[in-house]
Amino acid sequence: MESTVFNKAEEFITLCYEELGKVDQISSRLNDIKIEIEESGTYVHTFEELEHGARVAWRNSNRCIGRLFWSTLQVIDERTAEEGDILDALERHVKLAGNQGKIRPTITIFRPSHPEKEDLRIWNHQLLRYAGYNTKEGVMGDSTSIEFTKVCESLGWTGDRTDYDLLPFVVGTDKEPSAWREIPTSLALEVPISHPEFPWFEDLGLKWYGVPIISDMKLEIGGIHYTAAPFNGWYMETEIGARNLADEDRYNLLPKIASCMGLDTSKQWTLWKDKSLVELNIAVLHSFKEAGVSIVDHHTAAQQFRKFEQNEQKEKRELTGDWAWLIPPVSPAVTHIFHKEYNNSWKSTNYFYQKRPF
Repeated sequence: MESTVFNKAEEFITLCYEELGKVDQISSRLNDIKIEIEESGTYVHTFEELEHGARVAWRNSNRCIGRLFWSTLQVIDERTAEEGDILDALERHVKLAGNQGKIRPTITIFRPSHPEKEDLRIWNHQLLRYAGYNTKEGVMGDSTSIEFTKVCESLGWTGDRTDYDLLPFVVGTDKEPSAWREIPTSLALEVPISHPEFPWFEDLGLKWYGVPIISDMKLEIGGIHYTAAPFNGWYMETEIGARNLADEDRYNLLPKIASCMGLDTSKQWTLWKDKSLVELNIAVLHSFKEAGVSIVDHHTAAQQFRKFEQNEQKEKRELTGDWAWLIPPVSPAVTHIFHKEYNNSWKSTNYFYQKRPF
């Protein structure tokens, strides 16, 4: 185990210090790390290592189309936060990342795994997420949240049972939750969805929160595992308009929108799904821009990814990517990504999925 941690540390520290222009310090730093690992089974990153590692992990994230901005990631070090401070730190993250609509890519990093402690976990999939309920009339809210909503209710939380009830923060270990807190709705930057040409769209009562903060993945840097490290960029409109609000097993709004548009839904070849899908995405983009909340369309995001590819080639770094995730779910064939192949191997400094604690 110790040799594995040191091997990963050696790989990361060498990369980190070379990229930061500190090659002459590699040997002494690795010697210190080796002593730490021999004494405790682990080692502690400096803030500079933590910051660069979190950014490199974003750079290595195969499924992210927004990696052009990896070096701008704002890193908040909360490794010393005690249990009572963690919920406060999550609130600060939402506020700092939201930045009154001018969203900043941000990560808050809590204490890492330790041989003598249980792993810290944030039970939310995203810090901001809507509840889901099974009712006699069908699912109300977000169907992917049904199980977690039940967990929250068992802890004493009660939602208003609408389609857009913000779930509370829940923190704990892999085995049990230890604390939870309601999220002030003012922090969520919720955007009401309207359409620039269809006045009736506003009557649908749709909305979505402004900042997508993934909170259940593990950040690994040089063999050290940070099991609680929520991070965010900003939305690409298709994440909301082509998935969250459109998928049949989510909010399934395409039939309703098609009906309001007067489209013929009796036959697939009328392409009613395509027409309503495009208008829903137009509505999302329009609404976020009207509200002053950062968002990117999928064509611009693809162009930004092309720039990222060029930058990586210039730096002689191997680019990895998951094609099925990189192509946008709307009109993928008109982006260059659709026509390329990518190496989908995962580098070790990265963000990894974890088993859900519930």
